[in-house]
Parts: sequence; C-alpha cells; structure tokens
Amino acid sequence: MLDRRHGRRANGRPDAGQTVRVLTAVQQIDAALHDGLDGRGGAQAARRLRRLLRAETVVLADLDGAVAVAGPAPDEDELTELLGRAYENAVTAHRPPWSAVPLIVAGELSGALAVRCADEAGCDDAELEAVAAQVARSLDHAALRRARTRIAQADLRTLRAQISPHFLHNALSVIGARIRTDPDRARTLLHDFADYLRYSFSSKGDYATVSDELQAIQTYLELQRARFDDRMELTVRMAPEILPVVIPFLVIQPIVENAVRHGLEPKPGAGSISVSGYGEGPLCVIEIEDDGVGMEPEFARALLSGKRPPAPGSRADGGRGRVGLANVDQRLRTVYGPEYGLVIETAPGSGTRVVIRVPRFMRGVVAS
Repeated sequence: MLDRRHGRRANGRPDAGQTVRVLTAVQQIDAALHDGLDGRGGAQAARRLRRLLRAETVVLADLDGAVAVAGPAPDEDELTELLGRAYENAVTAHRPPWSAVPLIVAGELSGALAVRCADEAGCDDAELEAVAAQVARSLDHAALRRARTRIAQADLRTLRAQISPHFLHNALSVIGARIRTDPDRARTLLHDFADYLRYSFSSKGDYATVSDELQAIQTYLELQRARFDDRMELTVRMAPEILPVVIPFLVIQPIVENAVRHGLEPKPGAGSISVSGYGEGPLCVIEIEDDGVGMEPEFARALLSGKRPPAPGSRADGGRGRVGLANVDQRLRTVYGPEYGLVIETAPGSGTRVVIRVPRFMRGVVAS
C-alpha cells in the first residue's frame, strides 16, 4: 500500500515512481523560473507548484504583491496580511488554510510562496519549506544568469569603445593615399570602411550570426590588405552549415585585429592570415591563424587573464591593444560557461592560432 502524501509504501521505503515524479516536477519548476518571478514562466511555475503540493491555490509573490496565481483567486486583503507577516518576521506565516514561506535569494528577502492547502488544518510545514527552498534556489540561478548577461553587455560596450584608433588612423591614411593614384580603389575602400564602422557600432543586439561576423571580418581584412600593399595573403573558409549559427557580437573581429596588429605588423615582409570555421558535432569551431611573430605561451595565458605582463621578447606595449582577447574570452565564458573560453596555440616565431568552440544552439542566444 502506498501513502500518497509522503510517497512511501507501507513498509516505510520511498516509492520510486513518486520520487521520479517529484524530481521531474522540481526540474520543470526550475525551468519555468529560468527568467525569475516576473519572467514568462511565472504562471507555469505556479501551476506546477500547485500540482506538486496538491494545493487549492498557489501564489508566487514578490515584495510588491502577487506575481502569479494558480487556482481560485485569493482574497486580496487576506493575502496582503499573510504576506506582510511573512515578510516582517522572515519566517513561515500561517492563517489556516493559508501558509506563506518567505523566499530568501542570495541572503535577501525577495518574495514568498503562499499556499492555500486542500486540508483545512493547513499545510505540512516541512514539505512547504523544502519546496520554497527549491524555488529560492531557482530564483538565485535566474539572478546569476541576469548578472552574467549584464556583465557580457558591459564587456561588449567596453569592446566597442576600444575600436583601435591605430586601425582607424591607418585605414583613413590608406584611403587618402589612393584618392589621386587609384580613385576607384579609394572609393571601394571608403565604402568598406563605412560598412565596418556601421557593423562595429551597430546597436541591434548582443548577438550576430557567423555570416554577419564573417562579412565584417572580410571588410576589415580588405582594408588591412590595402595598407600592406597587398602583401598580406588572406584565406577565409567557412562551412555553410555554421553560417546561421548565432554567436556573441564582435567575437571574431578582435582576434583577427590582434593577429594583424601583433602578429603580422612586427614581421618583416609578407604575411598570411586565415579564418576558418566548421561544425564539430554539436559545436561550431572557428579558428584564426597567422604566421606572424607569435608570443610566449605564458604571455598568452596572462593576456587571457586580463593581465599585461612585461614578458621577455614581447612588444613594448606590454599587451596594450590585446585587451580584446581577455574581453572576448570573458564574454564567451559568461554566455556559454567556463569550458568555452578561447584556446591559444603560439610560440615565438611560430605564429598564433586562436580557436573558438561554442554550441551551435543555446537558449537565449538569438540574433536580433
């Protein structure tokens, strides 16, 4: 015989089927609260909580009042009084058949879970408080996700503000030098320059497709190629299946700029740079490689950590201008997780290869 309230059989052992159902419900509630109490899933979370608790009514509330209600609507004055008592004392408040448990998120009072129980005697406090603790954890995760998003947006604004004056000056100088000798090429380069600036300072969103990024990179490289008097060999190869993949805005271009500025500029004679991309199972892989001067691996690791070490054999700028690498690495980790940062393969005199691996599809990563 099964005691349905506690999910145990008559012999006292937990019922496996009931345990699975509870765990599944908890996962569904967590998914519904992905965007927080005021997100799109608030009403769905309240409905799932009502079924999990076998309650007549469930209310999810923030400090201003009810946010989502599942079941018969509560009396507003009664609910306000109940929530006020829960918030004032930061403990479970009772007004049978109602109970309200405060939701403590990151150590701060953020709302409450209020339940009208089917049993007139009230709810099982231990059960209700355990469920409220799970809701609070889900809200804590949602708050962390929002914080990561804000950090990524701030990093993107920083990166846009760091569009290299060095490049802007050189691009305009190259265009100016060709106005008399090759006006058609100067006109083409000027259009390329305008397209590059339009994309770099675009306010359309935090994400773009690989195709969009590729177009901007090709424009940038054409401007650099003109500056090198066509002594720079360019190779761009992208597998068609990854062109629609959405990635954070301005992820590839800063790496390409570092390859040109810190890899090829210091190198005597001609140089080459390649940008390639392909699918690797569920991943999109993008590689930027140059045959420039390279750097010490320790120096590369320090760059990704955001430091500017005076490494032996490094340029006198100590890494200034390479801050884009740390910015890109941090944004990738913020969006996708710590396992998705940049990988740099390099050695002095052997060029540099930077690898980006990101999931082809991820919730919330959508181009505007």
